[in-house]
Amino acid sequence: MLHFAPYSTGSILALVLCFALVCIFEFVNGFHDTANAVATVIYTRSLKPRTAVIWSGLMNFMGVVLGGISVAYGLVELLPADVLSPPNGDPAVPMLIALFGTALAWNLFTWWFGIPNSSSHCVIGALIGIAIGDALLHTRAIGNSVDWSQIWKILRALAISPLLGLIGAGGLYFIIRHLVHDPELYQPPQGDKPTRGWVRGLLILTCTGVSFSHGSNDGQKSIGLIMLTIIGILPATFALAPDSTPQISHIAQYATDAAPLITQYDHDGLREEAIASVNRLTQTTPDALVPSQLRADLYEVVAGLKAVSLNAEASAHDRATAKTLSNQLRPVVEYAPWWVRLLSALCLGIGTMIGYRRIVHTLGEKIGNTHLTPAQGASAELVGAGLIATAGYTGLPVSTTHIITAGIAGTMLGSGSGINRGMLVRIALAWIFTLPVTITIAASLFYMLSW
Repeated sequence: MLHFAPYSTGSILALVLCFALVCIFEFVNGFHDTANAVATVIYTRSLKPRTAVIWSGLMNFMGVVLGGISVAYGLVELLPADVLSPPNGDPAVPMLIALFGTALAWNLFTWWFGIPNSSSHCVIGALIGIAIGDALLHTRAIGNSVDWSQIWKILRALAISPLLGLIGAGGLYFIIRHLVHDPELYQPPQGDKPTRGWVRGLLILTCTGVSFSHGSNDGQKSIGLIMLTIIGILPATFALAPDSTPQISHIAQYATDAAPLITQYDHDGLREEAIASVNRLTQTTPDALVPSQLRADLYEVVAGLKAVSLNAEASAHDRATAKTLSNQLRPVVEYAPWWVRLLSALCLGIGTMIGYRRIVHTLGEKIGNTHLTPAQGASAELVGAGLIATAGYTGLPVSTTHIITAGIAGTMLGSGSGINRGMLVRIALAWIFTLPVTITIAASLFYMLSW
């Protein structure tokens, strides 16, 4: 499956299949994660369910459109350079099917049982699995094929953010409880009676914040996945940014500056590909280049420069220079057309309007020993929106699901009502098993399809 000729019938069919898979994944991501934003407004009767999900979908849409792309490429760079951008222009069909199939299957599995689960974990596990499968396929050491520094950076963000949500939401609830003495804030919903004006406005505001920040973070993930699809299958058209001609004229000089750094800090020949690529790039001219080859070389050099910037043996000056050169090379290959942003926003926004009931029920009634109150929901969502928005603009993918779930648990602890240990154990088990399961499935799929 590795060797469809670009623009052949097989290649176009593969493009259609992978496009369908990435759109379905983002659609499922929308209805899987939307409950995090709409649970409180629906559960407290602040908005009718249909109104809530339409509003949340619109805010998710706006978050994707107005967000950046740092998270998108922070994720896809978990892949080895030869998988991320095949130098011979072959479409990366096994990679795309393994990625989307694995992440989508695990997302649907957890949703069916009403377990809040992280789409980010699914994607990251699948990406790591593909990197490991590629190492096995080419009989390379796993340590040299997987960018462990980037993986640990992302996993730290995924692990720390729920703790911040737990502590932050619990602390905010404690403060609200002692400063605001409106009984309605601390009572679960009664029948179909909606909350009062200002409480209702607060909950709608927090729903808006979580929805927008979710779009700005999770929407970037689908942008990265869509770019992987179109670049892997149609490299001649999408390998380079449309407005990259001015930067391409400077690539030869950047490569000349990068060569001694990569060569000096190359140990045991681990960066042979980067050295070969940097030598080719020194001969780059705008009027004679092959887009797919240029893209592959740029990613090899960026990987080499990243290794230098993280090398403890390199001087501070050399590490800073490597980082600067990497940032100068990235804009040529890291971009997202407007229609990719729009497609991602539409899939996420429409998915947000469907399938939310299972997770809403879990968040509203099964996290704690008592039902969710307006103050608890508002505290969890205010803290969650802040954490997610911050991560979205710093390039770190975080789990909306785990932040909001942890935040609700924190407010239950802060209120003294306690938590439902059985449900939290199920959520924790899903959290623990997501990575090993998705890594194993994706690695196996990629290896078998590539072989």
